[in-house]
Amino acid sequence: MPRAPVKPEVMSPVGGERQLRAAVEAGADAVFFGVNFAAGQGRADGAGFHARAKVGFDAEALPEIMRGLHERGVQAFVTFNVLVFDRELRQAERQLITLAESGVDAIIVQDHGVARLAREICPDLPVHGSTQMSITSAEGAEHARRFGASRVVLGRELSLRDIERIAGATDLELETFVHGALCVSYSGQCFSSEAWGGRSANRGQCAQACRLPYDLLVDGLERDLGDARYLLSPGDLYALHQVPELVRIGVNCLKIEGRYKDAEFVALTTAAYRRAVDEAWAGRPLSVTPAEEQDLEQVYSRGLGPHFMAGTNHQTVVRGRAPRHRGVRVGTVRGVTERGVLVDLSQSVKPGDGLVFDPANWRTPEGREEGGFLYGLWDAGRPLDDDSLARVRPGQTLELRFGRGAVDGRRVRVGDPVWRTHDPTLAARVRPLVEADDPVQTRPVDAHFSGHVGEAPALTLTDEHGLSATATLQEPLAPARNRALDEAQLREQLGRLGGTPFHLRALTTDLQGAGFLPVSALNALRREAVAALTARRGHAPERPTTPALDAALREMPATTPDEDQAPRLHVLVRTPEQLDAALEERPDSITLDYLELYGLKPSVERVKAAGIAVRVASPRILKPTEQNLQKFLLSLGAGILVRSGGLLEGLQAEAGAAELTGDFSLNAANVLTARALLELGLSRLTPTYDLNAQQITELAGLVGPLRLEPVAYGHLPVFHTEHCVFCRFLSEGTDYTNCGHPCESHRIALRDERGRSHPVMADVGCRNTVFEGRPQVAAPHLDSWLGAGLRDFRLEFVHETPQQLRDVMAAHRAYLSGEVSAVGLQARLDAVSDQGLTEGSLFVPHDFGTLDALPLIGT
Repeated sequence: MPRAPVKPEVMSPVGGERQLRAAVEAGADAVFFGVNFAAGQGRADGAGFHARAKVGFDAEALPEIMRGLHERGVQAFVTFNVLVFDRELRQAERQLITLAESGVDAIIVQDHGVARLAREICPDLPVHGSTQMSITSAEGAEHARRFGASRVVLGRELSLRDIERIAGATDLELETFVHGALCVSYSGQCFSSEAWGGRSANRGQCAQACRLPYDLLVDGLERDLGDARYLLSPGDLYALHQVPELVRIGVNCLKIEGRYKDAEFVALTTAAYRRAVDEAWAGRPLSVTPAEEQDLEQVYSRGLGPHFMAGTNHQTVVRGRAPRHRGVRVGTVRGVTERGVLVDLSQSVKPGDGLVFDPANWRTPEGREEGGFLYGLWDAGRPLDDDSLARVRPGQTLELRFGRGAVDGRRVRVGDPVWRTHDPTLAARVRPLVEADDPVQTRPVDAHFSGHVGEAPALTLTDEHGLSATATLQEPLAPARNRALDEAQLREQLGRLGGTPFHLRALTTDLQGAGFLPVSALNALRREAVAALTARRGHAPERPTTPALDAALREMPATTPDEDQAPRLHVLVRTPEQLDAALEERPDSITLDYLELYGLKPSVERVKAAGIAVRVASPRILKPTEQNLQKFLLSLGAGILVRSGGLLEGLQAEAGAAELTGDFSLNAANVLTARALLELGLSRLTPTYDLNAQQITELAGLVGPLRLEPVAYGHLPVFHTEHCVFCRFLSEGTDYTNCGHPCESHRIALRDERGRSHPVMADVGCRNTVFEGRPQVAAPHLDSWLGAGLRDFRLEFVHETPQQLRDVMAAHRAYLSGEVSAVGLQARLDAVSDQGLTEGSLFVPHDFGTLDALPLIGT
């Protein structure tokens, strides 16, 4: 059923002090930021437990920051939004205690086990489920609630209709992004940085591989992309015009992305969404002007649009022309002169503007763009004077000149778009918000004045949250000799709240007798009441905290390896041809991961008829309209490889209906999360790809080796995206309803700048997965895995031929039977692969050391 509309919070990103001030003065209801702790108190790599390690505030400054924010009526949500490793649980616990005691209003958490730990440490500290939890359904939201979340941040790939369906099916608070950068991959489901640089996006170390250029290979042949080589780099989200609908739906918080952005960006975007929310809540139309919208585009933009929020259109989400800030388009190159560039202007320009020439039909190496600061405009060989510059208008063709050597005219072509990436006047327009001496944004207070002749007068101020403070004069109210104190005089004097964070909303009085009070005394009373209310607002809440990690770990049963259990090989196939080969090889189980549902039923029956255990792989993402897929998967009578927290939650009502195995996408990175997921009916669990081989060994010792199923051979799924490359480049359609389904008849791959090709596959929801072209193999680590008691290993195939599948299986069987060593296994696999092998995320640094499970408790 529809939920009641609420006035949503406007939440702003904060990377430092200037951004914090800009957000407050522009009208943010809340801000979010990371907190950095001293060396030795953070995570294993020395950073804080948040996804923007280069920005944030030091823990020592947090109490004072919280006091200042609360005095201004602004909430602060601290990002704790990375996966936490077992070796870091003790530091995580200490940091959570510090955050709770510092008065933060909530923590934003990705790791399910850490979310539960936070609730056990401090039940009064709200936990918000991060967008990194990949929440795209009401079931996903309820899954987060199970781990302690009172609010969830929804995936940015949801449409307004999706959000409304979720809002109607859960009473959890909902938060959604409305502005800023879009990741091409679902948050929490990107492993490109891990695969190609050993830097995990789930650990706040995104290398932005999506912003690099790629070639497109269609059925093995290169496809001309024209000017769209950045085919994984989406535009930026801009949902200002969707604010009225979000208010109607009942979304609790509208979030602006951009902790790495500057104070001008924070000020402009916050002010725009502040006004839009106020207008929508009051039932007034949106009043943003074209000039204000252009400022939003100018301050930072890769191309603004509502994108998925307005519905799927694969032709517009990723334009693919450039990966970085473009600002406002101001013209098109008409020619190159001896000293400048001739441009047909679509916007006025002025000296001091920063301009860039965007190459239209030729390749530009990353970072090699022509542009610079404009120092003069010329018309027919004559420089424009100040009067002429003031009259520059769109439609004119003028010569633009830059500093000597700033622009190489040989690299500027006719037809190139011209963009203004920097407008020097923009900073001046937002300076009142960024450098305000007195509060610009104020909060309403109600005043009540009590004045009885012969008694001490008192003033009570009450803020919008019901907090009150009273100031009382020492001297009694004297009888008036001339004009008596009245409500008009009180309103005038008590309303003089300039320089304070308040404005007077309402005044009530209790006057008895004709009293007199000097203006100076009335002003003093007002100042004392304001100071008292400000102090009360800034007081940190009382929150008891209790260390909870030791108790959580003690509740976990000790486990020992089962050396008598024979190793098992589980095979995942994605094509009928691979299935034929797998049936011949007879692994311990076969998992079907098909694009089309129609082929699943007969394939399941074939595997059953062969006497082999069979599983079907679920999608990683399930949206509100896709929940019937759960019934279909259960109807197959097979085990289910569960890839979505929402699906796992939905299956709780179907206990025992199918054997469930949790996949890597559930992001189990530590013993707390792994145990909690296993308790929800999973027979085994595949650890997240964020763990290296040693960490998987350690996790096996903590949860039990027979409860894990690591992937010993497979292609890392580097991007998992709602955006469909098939639709964008192999059709003129906008989505699955009109694209012609080229994914069913073509194979595509993306070739990177190193010449490696990475296959792309679509799933049943038309979402694309880009796979690392080289298989990731665990051969160097299988000896230690077997020694730790691990017995279940999965081999996953993407575009391998049936013969390659047979060869890979034979190589692993030869190793497990003792016919070849781990080195021999590696050599045999290398001979099978077309592009070589990678150790990928399994790589263990030489200085990583080892961890005995027991010292984790009590240290």
